[in-house]
Amino acid sequence: MKITLAVPEDLPKLLAFRLEAASWLSELGTDQWSRPYPADRLLATIQSGTVFMVRDGAVTAATITLTPEAEDGLWTEQELSEPTLFVNKLTVARTHAGQNLGGRLLDWAADRAFRTSAKWLRLDAWTTNKALQRYYLKHGFEHVRTVREGIAVNGGPRVSGWLAQRAARPAEHGLIDETPTGANHGS
Repeated sequence: MKITLAVPEDLPKLLAFRLEAASWLSELGTDQWSRPYPADRLLATIQSGTVFMVRDGAVTAATITLTPEAEDGLWTEQELSEPTLFVNKLTVARTHAGQNLGGRLLDWAADRAFRTSAKWLRLDAWTTNKALQRYYLKHGFEHVRTVREGIAVNGGPRVSGWLAQRAARPAEHGLIDETPTGANHGS
């Protein structure tokens, strides 16, 4: 499987991924991602070069967004002073579920963070999605704290404030990295 930068033509697939994930999460009893994500905001992240796609032949198997910017109000000034990449919108197609693709993508992200001289790979997860929190803990993240106060980026109440981090480090992930800083690093 190859990892590439997303392009504007991927927007419909990414929006469909989000709907598929929201439906699956709803079946699991969580309201995570139940609010529609604005297509213009997603397109802006694609154009900024922070959205990555895992392609299995002609099929898009997963996506992840990695950015050096954190959502306001989550991390302390001290934490924000440390070189970090932040994980957002990690989504695996249901067709590729159960193959540890999400775990491999997190390893790729930690490896990429390391290669860009970041100290940390950090994320914020849905505060009520305990299964997702356990998933991240299983994949080497440590819970930092849970932030419940404040307003989210979209203007609604904060719902994604479970903060976790893992050290940026080289990692075996088995993905062929075809991104500009990937240097075809397929470890």
